[in-house]
Amino acid sequence: MDTDPFIENEILNEVEELTCYEPVHNEVEEISGYEPVLGGKLTEKAVWVDESRCIGCQYCVHVASNTFIVDEDYGRARAVRQDGDKMETMQEAIDTCPVDCIHWVKFEEYKALDNSLNRDMFQSLGKLPRMNKH
Repeated sequence: MDTDPFIENEILNEVEELTCYEPVHNEVEEISGYEPVLGGKLTEKAVWVDESRCIGCQYCVHVASNTFIVDEDYGRARAVRQDGDKMETMQEAIDTCPVDCIHWVKFEEYKALDNSLNRDMFQSLGKLPRMNKH
């Protein structure tokens, strides 16, 4: 049985359309931990502690313990999780700070601010001062 070349060509074109696909290149971005994702929501601010002004009172840690810790070496507060507590709880922690060293900042600025702190210059709060042994 002979088939019409026109029909045969149409059938081949349909098969090609169904079976041919262009590969999709999904580029996976490396996760740095500074992405502006809090609880699955895109936000434009992060909580940051200016550790150079922190006095180590630990009020923020008591209010928002899933967001803040006290650094063992320097005795100063640090924000370790941006999604640790609700925004209201983090704001309450900011409000309890007696020296106003906790701030809302843009996520784009967070890494630069954190890198700008020279923690080697901090005097330890709660430990004996480091002495040079020269």
